[in-house]
Amino acid sequence: MAISKPQRVIVLGSTGSIGRTALEVVRDFSHAFTVVALSTHRNVEILARQAAEFRPEAVCVSHAPSAARFRGVLPGDLETLEGEEGPTRLVEHYDADVLVVATVGFAGLFPTLAGIDRGMRIALANKEVLVVAGEIVMERAHRRGVEIVPIDSEHNAIWQCLAGNDRRAVRRLILTASGGPLRGWPASRLETVTPAEALKHPTWRMGRKITIDCATMMNKGLEVIEACHLFGVAPERVEVVVHPQSTIHSMVEFVDGSILAQMGRTNMYLPILNALTSPERFENKFEPLDLAAVGRLDFARPDDENFPCLGYAYEAIRRGGTMPAALNAANEEAVAAFLGEKIPFTGIAETIRAAMDAHDAVEHPDLETLREADRQARAFARKHAGIAA
Repeated sequence: MAISKPQRVIVLGSTGSIGRTALEVVRDFSHAFTVVALSTHRNVEILARQAAEFRPEAVCVSHAPSAARFRGVLPGDLETLEGEEGPTRLVEHYDADVLVVATVGFAGLFPTLAGIDRGMRIALANKEVLVVAGEIVMERAHRRGVEIVPIDSEHNAIWQCLAGNDRRAVRRLILTASGGPLRGWPASRLETVTPAEALKHPTWRMGRKITIDCATMMNKGLEVIEACHLFGVAPERVEVVVHPQSTIHSMVEFVDGSILAQMGRTNMYLPILNALTSPERFENKFEPLDLAAVGRLDFARPDDENFPCLGYAYEAIRRGGTMPAALNAANEEAVAAFLGEKIPFTGIAETIRAAMDAHDAVEHPDLETLREADRQARAFARKHAGIAA
């Protein structure tokens, strides 16, 4: 994508960590990008500031009660969409070259499909989109000739390593994991982990939900499922290694034994910049990576016994059908219950395991079947966690 004129960009989830960083890239390279539309779930204060700076044509507040606080804050010529269907309508009604999907959870699926149908390049940070409906999304993108470029640092690293290489020569994809804030903790200590402790990620600064997913290793499990769909490989060809320094973001091994690794600073600005500007590369404000200062690169196998969620994700992608959707829904509800101090840290994995055991997977589901699987798994997980409907 040679940037000969400013690219029109829609950012869904613009008030979250990824969305704010995407807008930082847009701000730094204003000659290359212009903002068409922005959306938030409920953070209307940040959205108001963003709209005042970037002057989009429209904004969306998907949490209807929060939208009431947004009315009257900005000039009347700025269209404001409201409600759960708002992000999808935003994509359907406004023209853009690039759709940044930086929302969290199942809610990102339908706007992504709308962007594909409109021929927008998809810069995807919402891993649940492919976890839940990878077959549907990738088939539609292929049919429409739409490029899906991953923003996740791990998948963006693989995407960069694969550039110019024959994918038939790939032996395996190697996803690196920091190990999260609880790496090395004994099983006896995990039962009493507090939300504050689980939110202290050692190398990345991210949103609360994804940070807890890193602590349970579910984030890496979701990335395994995402990689299978995004790069068209079987789960047996995706390996996870713990790499505490988070300097190597991921690797690709080819059939001749060569391994290509993508390295860089632990800052989401860089993969977002790459996703928005590829195949061009823009010089930016960050100092080069100082390998001497890094000093060493360590690797270890994941602790599957204390952190079983990674194994649950492998199981879900192998079983296929609606099982990944059930896994994802149960995880979202369990994480919310833990952050709300309704269940212990170990209760997250226990809730997911119970929801998977209770789920009767449907093969080759359509969107409505996936939606129902999501609903049922959420209801089960909430009941299991002792949360009233």
